[in-house]
Amino acid sequence: MQPIFYDNPLAPLLIRNYLFSSIPEYVDHLVVLCIGSNRINGDSLGPFVGTLLSGLYPKHMTIIGNLKRPVDATNIKEIVKQFPASPSTYTLAIDSVVGISDYIHTIVVRNGALTPGSALDKNLPSVGDISIMGVMMEDCEDIATLPYTNLHIVYQMAKAIALGISLTVRQRFGYESTSSILINN
Repeated sequence: MQPIFYDNPLAPLLIRNYLFSSIPEYVDHLVVLCIGSNRINGDSLGPFVGTLLSGLYPKHMTIIGNLKRPVDATNIKEIVKQFPASPSTYTLAIDSVVGISDYIHTIVVRNGALTPGSALDKNLPSVGDISIMGVMMEDCEDIATLPYTNLHIVYQMAKAIALGISLTVRQRFGYESTSSILINN
């Protein structure tokens, strides 16, 4: 999938289209693992997405990680061990990443796991059947600037991702089109 700019008005629909076509038919529950810190702007994408989706569609979606209880380098290994072990469960992993300049401030959705903390040389488990990554800065930039990432960009990106996931779940599991698509809109 091509990278999606965070401010593209069609971003939630593009995310929904990719997720909808990528989730196998046998899946009846999604685990959305929202990775990141609530203390570093550029690493708060996952917790924002988790907060926006918390409590939505609990029959078909479990949200792990939000602004109140983030999933980060200090607890991800333990949390991954506690994942629901069902063949009909699919995991969407969301995290902030660094990338090449052409991808800055884009959302990248792809099949397969992501490896959180790799930009900081952390040895953390790869997670996810599908990865949703928000590219916050260029990988050659000084990582010390990550806390000063524009929070507006992070939040708008989080909203686009959360809407895309919500629309996917609503369509995939047959919820009414009048049902809520975000908790904290």
